[in-house]
Amino acid sequence: MKIILLQDEKKLGKKGQIVDVNDGYARNFILPKKIGVEANGANLNDLKLKKANDEKVEAEKLEAAKALKETLADKVIEVKIKAGGNGKTFGSVSGKEIVTACAAAYGIELDKKKIVLNESIKNFGNYDVNIKLHPQVTGVLKVKVTEE
Repeated sequence: MKIILLQDEKKLGKKGQIVDVNDGYARNFILPKKIGVEANGANLNDLKLKKANDEKVEAEKLEAAKALKETLADKVIEVKIKAGGNGKTFGSVSGKEIVTACAAAYGIELDKKKIVLNESIKNFGNYDVNIKLHPQVTGVLKVKVTEE
């Protein structure tokens, strides 16, 4: 019997795959637990429409990420941190502080988990910070660290 998987199953395959299983296994395990549905004409058509919709949504997300990358390209975020008497900083600049400064300055909401800091920012100056906007798109944000 041919089955369309509704979720990832360890020994069968990934979600959306069409697999061939024994009739008893399908009737007694896969169908009652809603792991998959029978691959008939209506379900195959639904799968095709869902895949087309998923591709369209993914393309829209990619375009939005590219647009955000272009928006961030010319922006400079200023982050202020405390410093001691000899010009040394107290602590470092985190991704959360960069996100907060970006939202305050330009109203652009970013996810702090998407910010890639190769090394911690512990000195004053200008830095280029990479932001993973999409698996295929990485933006660069200029961060200027100044004394508070």
